[in-house]
Amino acid sequence: MFPSFCDSHTHIVYAGSREGEFADKIRGLSYEEIAKRGGGILNSAKKLHNTSENELYDQSLERINEIIQLGTGAVEIKSGYGLNTDDELKMLRVIRRIKESSPVEVKATFLGAHAVPDEFRDRREDYVDKVINEMIPVVASEDLADYIDVFCDTGFFTVEDTERILMAGLKYGLIPKIHANELGFSGGVHTGVKYNALSVDHLERSGDEEIEVLSGSDTMPTLLPGSALFLGLPDPPARRMIDAGLPVALASDYNPGSSPSGNMKLIMSLGCIRLKMLPEEVINAVTINTAYAMGISETHGSIARGKVANIFITKQIPSFEFFPYAFGSNLIDTVILRGKII
Repeated sequence: MFPSFCDSHTHIVYAGSREGEFADKIRGLSYEEIAKRGGGILNSAKKLHNTSENELYDQSLERINEIIQLGTGAVEIKSGYGLNTDDELKMLRVIRRIKESSPVEVKATFLGAHAVPDEFRDRREDYVDKVINEMIPVVASEDLADYIDVFCDTGFFTVEDTERILMAGLKYGLIPKIHANELGFSGGVHTGVKYNALSVDHLERSGDEEIEVLSGSDTMPTLLPGSALFLGLPDPPARRMIDAGLPVALASDYNPGSSPSGNMKLIMSLGCIRLKMLPEEVINAVTINTAYAMGISETHGSIARGKVANIFITKQIPSFEFFPYAFGSNLIDTVILRGKII
C-alpha cells in the first residue's frame, strides 16, 4: 500500500500533441531552434486558441483519468499555453472544471509568463506589463489560481521580469513557484528563494551556489527527470542536493512538448536509475515532498490518521524496492481516492 502520488508540476491542460517536434529533436534540432521556428510553447498556444473550452476540457479530463489509474491522487496544473488574457482564462476555467468534476485533488497555477507571444517578440517588457496589469487582476478577481509561476530561463524571462511578475502576484495573494535553470544558470533559483517560492522546478543547471541558496530556505527543489530524459538535458544533481541535506521532490512535467507522460511510477524509476536516488528517497520525493510543493502536505502525501484517504494498492510484489525497479510494469491493482475505490 502506497500513498497516492502528488504530481506537483504539470501542464496537463493542452490541445492536441506535438509529435512532429519529437521527430525534429531526433533529427538534431535543439529546444531553442524549434521554438524559433514557431514550435514549442507557441505551437501549443496556437492549437489551444483554436480549441473550444469544452473540447479542451474533454481532452484534459481524459489525461486526468489516465494519471488517476497510474496512481496520482493530487495534481498541480499550470496555464501558460494561452499567452493572451482570454486563452489563459480559458485554461484556468478548464482547470477549475476538472477540480469540480474529478476525485483528484487539483491546484491551479497561473503561468501567463510561459513564453513571449509572436506579437510581442521584440517587446518582451510590454508583454510583462500585460501579464501584470491585465491578466493577474482578472485571474485573481475570478479566484482561478492558487499560485503564480514564471519561466525564468535563458531565452524566456529575465530575473527582473520574474521579480516584477511575482511581486504583482503576491499583491493578489498568489504564491510564487518558478521554472528555473532548465536551459541555463538563469538566476531563477536565487529569485525563488528571495520571494519565498513554494518550489523552484527543473534545476538541470544547478551547482554548489544554487544548493547553498536552497539550504535553509522553505523552497522545495523540484526535479523533472522525464523532461530531462525527453530533451536530452543534463540530469539535475539530485544526489548532491540530498547529500547536502536538501529535500527533493520529483514531478512529471506532463506536457506535449518536453514530457508527454504523467506516469509517476516511471518518474520514480528515473529518480533511481538516472538521479541515483534510493527507492525510499524516491517514494518520499513523489508523495510527501511533492505534497509540500503543492501546499497540501498537511492533508496529502502520506498515509496517516486525519489525512485524506488517497491510497493505491499494488499487485503482489516482493518488496517496496520492486516498485521503481520494475520500471516498465503496471503494478497498481486498486486505486482509492477520498476513501472510495475508483
